[in-house]
Amino acid sequence: MKKFLETAEIIQHEIILPTIRRMVVAAPEIAATAVPGQFVNIHYTGGGTFLRRPFGIVAAKNGHITIIYRIVGKGTEEMSRLTVGDVLSIEGPLGEGVFTVSDMPTLLAGGGVGLAPLIFLAAQSPEPIVLIAGKTAVETKCWVPFFAPYAKKIYMTTDDGSAGIKGMATAALDEIFSHHLLQRIAVCGPTPMMKSVAQAAAVKKISCEVSLEKRMACGIGVCLGCTGEYKNRDGRYKVCADGPVFAAEEVFA
Repeated sequence: MKKFLETAEIIQHEIILPTIRRMVVAAPEIAATAVPGQFVNIHYTGGGTFLRRPFGIVAAKNGHITIIYRIVGKGTEEMSRLTVGDVLSIEGPLGEGVFTVSDMPTLLAGGGVGLAPLIFLAAQSPEPIVLIAGKTAVETKCWVPFFAPYAKKIYMTTDDGSAGIKGMATAALDEIFSHHLLQRIAVCGPTPMMKSVAQAAAVKKISCEVSLEKRMACGIGVCLGCTGEYKNRDGRYKVCADGPVFAAEEVFA
């Protein structure tokens, strides 16, 4: 897929939660070609210290790219202080392994900021079922408005039981499977969550795709810093170049 390097102005930068931000930038070439599952590599060109970092694409339309990120360290904390009008260097869209966009009944399951790239897929899926997993009601309910315009039904799980079903993401699967004849599942979030949902999908013989996250120094498959071992065949994969989206059976035993 064709990639671009754009100088992108920040159009919007808003707080979702104290540690989560939503940023919209003007990047018309990337926006015109991006598909669900791809990501961008971002660097602040105005003298920032953080290295180029990967972020999943949340939306790509009208010449704009949207990302949602969590403040987890020095780089993202610095990024959170940027304001409208600041300029970024953005490389993308990156990733050859992308989500399958299908008319089949689909479940989109995500946890934490892993939900972000699923919003892009939801916008192109006909009435998907959505599963939002989080620790608390505050961390979970903030994602509902992003999926509500597209979802046929939204389920929630929280670790503390303060919203939806109490427990991990898998706690909702029996109810979801009993009410919906699913043919595809797309998952993005913490690795244990993705693996457990993938295992449940395998039992039900439902096709499942997972979006992996690893530290990516280059984002184009050169540095080999994000490799893993295929589980269903010989060889190793590169998350940035071969993924980030894989069939679950390729990466989980």
